[in-house]
Amino acid sequence: MTQLIPDDVGLFVRWLIAFGMFSARYLVFAGTAYLVYYVIKRQEWLFMKIQQQFPHRKQILTEIKYSILSFLVFATVIIGMRVVNNSGLLANKIYFHLSEHSVAYFIFSTALIIFLHDAYFYWIHRMMHHPLLYERVHKAHHLSKDPTPWAAFAFHPSEALIEIAFVPLIIYTIPLHVAALVIFGVWQVTFNVIGHLGYEIFPRNTIRHRLFKWVNTSTNHNMHHKFVRCNYGLYFSLWDRLMNTNHAKYYETFDEVTTRRDEGFEKLKKGCIRN
Repeated sequence: MTQLIPDDVGLFVRWLIAFGMFSARYLVFAGTAYLVYYVIKRQEWLFMKIQQQFPHRKQILTEIKYSILSFLVFATVIIGMRVVNNSGLLANKIYFHLSEHSVAYFIFSTALIIFLHDAYFYWIHRMMHHPLLYERVHKAHHLSKDPTPWAAFAFHPSEALIEIAFVPLIIYTIPLHVAALVIFGVWQVTFNVIGHLGYEIFPRNTIRHRLFKWVNTSTNHNMHHKFVRCNYGLYFSLWDRLMNTNHAKYYETFDEVTTRRDEGFEKLKKGCIRN
């Protein structure tokens, strides 16, 4: 992020640009998902809804409020990284030309930071569910028992700081092409919105497929919000499987939701459901 902002601007303007970039990304991804699923197709696709209800307006405003607070924190950390770079105390390892390493390394490093972030998220997420931290740090995110896409970044400022800490950890330790960070950013926000979508979009055989069973579904994270102490993973189910922290009825719930959804689409196709 620090490398995507022009060098000839002051720190405050740089901070505003960073805040604007985080906010714009949120508006595009979360806003588009909300517009489609909660406005345009709200009643027509109700059968896709994981929890068969819609959240109150107050919850949505709370999700947006905490997300904006998160972006204030994110932008501040980005500027802090810029100050560190300018001080000469520590230099980040971002590079701009593939020739500095190789295409193979670019692909490897992009995949690596995604898997490292998944592990980072799982363990800090479980940490934040400890009674000493939950009320002070993580409870704000769980104000949404049935989240909408706007909840994707709805963190208490303390949690936002913990979440964004992954970025300096990687850019000061691992050589990364700037495009790898862009890909990571798009991947992260996409999965975050899907996890908080409230609608199941994955195929019915996902959780039993040899490859895709390792990918977390919308139902997986929705159940985390509903039941709290389960399903801590972000992108993949690896850590939940290893630590036996998936909800006992995850498979059953996913089957029920996807069966209802697929039957709903069949009825819609046949004209049995009217708008």
